[in-house]
Amino acid sequence: MSKVSQDHIFQAGVVGSGGAGFPTHVKLSGKADTVLINAAECEPLLHKDKEVLRAYADGVVEGLAIAMHLVGAQRGVIGIKGKYEDVIALLRSKVAKNMEIVPLRDAYPAGDEFILVYDCLRRVVPPGGIPLAVGAVVINVETALNVAQSDHQPVTDKFLTVAGAVANPVTLRVPVGVTLEQCVAAAGGPTVPDANYMVGGVMMGWLENNHQALVDKTTGGIVVLPDNHIVIRRRRQDWNQIARIGRSACDQCSYCTELCPRWLLGHPIEPHRAMRSLGFNLVGEANVIGTSFCCECNLCSLYSCPEDLDPKNVCTQNKRRLAAEKRRWQDPPFEPRRAELHLENRKAPMHRLFHKLGLTQFENKGPLEEKPIQTHRVGIKLKQHLGVACEAVVAVGERVRKGQLVGRVPVANGKPALGAPVHASIEGTVTKIDDGVVWIEA
Repeated sequence: MSKVSQDHIFQAGVVGSGGAGFPTHVKLSGKADTVLINAAECEPLLHKDKEVLRAYADGVVEGLAIAMHLVGAQRGVIGIKGKYEDVIALLRSKVAKNMEIVPLRDAYPAGDEFILVYDCLRRVVPPGGIPLAVGAVVINVETALNVAQSDHQPVTDKFLTVAGAVANPVTLRVPVGVTLEQCVAAAGGPTVPDANYMVGGVMMGWLENNHQALVDKTTGGIVVLPDNHIVIRRRRQDWNQIARIGRSACDQCSYCTELCPRWLLGHPIEPHRAMRSLGFNLVGEANVIGTSFCCECNLCSLYSCPEDLDPKNVCTQNKRRLAAEKRRWQDPPFEPRRAELHLENRKAPMHRLFHKLGLTQFENKGPLEEKPIQTHRVGIKLKQHLGVACEAVVAVGERVRKGQLVGRVPVANGKPALGAPVHASIEGTVTKIDDGVVWIEA
C-alpha cells in the first residue's frame, strides 16, 4: 500500500469534492470501524462519480484502502446504484477481501450520507451527529482518488458533468479555476438562447447567474436549463413570494414530512409543522426547532408537495434564524426504528423525480472526456473549502508551475487553521490577486 499520510493529504489540498469541501485530512484523523465510499450520485443528470469509478477504479480503491488504514477501519464499503452493473463488475475484480460493494436503489436522495450509512450499514446517525458517531467515515469517489494521488500530485483538476440543454452532455476533467462558461462550451454549448446554469445539480445546487464564475474543488456539475423551466422558475421565487403563497395554500397534508429522508431516519424534523411558522410565531416550539436538522435535500419542495409549495426554504429560513439566535435542541427526540419501518417504501424513484422536474426531455448520460480541456487563464480561489481562506504565497508577476502552492492555510497558535492549501492548475504568470482570487495566465 502507498505510504500516504495525513500530512500528504493536507499538503495536496484534498477536500470533499462532492459537498461543502470539508478538509479530508481532518476527516481522516478520527477513528472508525468502516470507511464508506459515496458513489450513489443521486442528483438527476449528473454522472461524474460513476464515470470516475469506471476510468480510475484502481485509484479509488487505493484511496479507500489508505483511508481505512488512517482511521483504523477493518471494513471498506462502496455504495453505488445497482443499475451500474458494468462498474460494479469492474470494482469486484479489484476490491480487497475486507472491502465490499453495496448495490443501491435508483432513488433520491441515495447520496445523502445519513441515508447512505443506513442503506449500507444499517446504522442510524443521530440528530445533530455525523457518521463518525456510529463508527463510519464517508468520503466521495473523487476525494478517494485524490487521496491516492496525494503523495505525488496536489489537487489541480476537477471532474464535473455538464448536462441538460447542451449539445453534448459530458463529464469533463478541467483545471481548477476555469469558468463555468468554458465548461459549457466544452459540452458543445447550450441548445437554448436563454441558458441558465444550475451548479451542483437541480435539487441541492444553486442558480448561478454569473457564467464567468469559477470552478473550484467542490464543483460537481452544471445543468443548463431555459428560462421557462420549472426548476428555474422555482429558484427565482423570492422569500416574500414563498412565504405569501405558503401561508395561503398549505393545507397541512403532511406529505412533505411523510417523505422527508431525515424524518424517516427518526429525526425530529416535520416540515409540515414548520410551514405553520409562516402564519404564527412558533419559533420557540419544538416542531420548529426541529428544522435545525433539515439536510436541505429539497425533496419536500420539488417532489413531495402536491401544491408546489416550498417547505425546504421555510425550514432553512427557520434553521438560519435559530442558528443566529443560538437556539439548539439539547436532547432531541430520536426514533431510529422509523427507518426500519418506513424508509425503504418511501424513497423517491429517480424516474418519477425526472418526470416531476421536467427533465425527461434531456439525455441522461455523461461519458467521460479524459483529456483535460485547455485554457490560457485560471482564477484560483483562496477559499475552496470549509474553514478559513488561504493566504496568497505568490506575487503579481511571479512565474508559477502547475501544482505549485499559491495559497497556504493560516497558522494560529502554532497550528494550521481549518482549511486546505490551493495550487496553480496551469503553468503561467500571476497577473492579479484580487477579491480572494489568484489569477494566472499562460
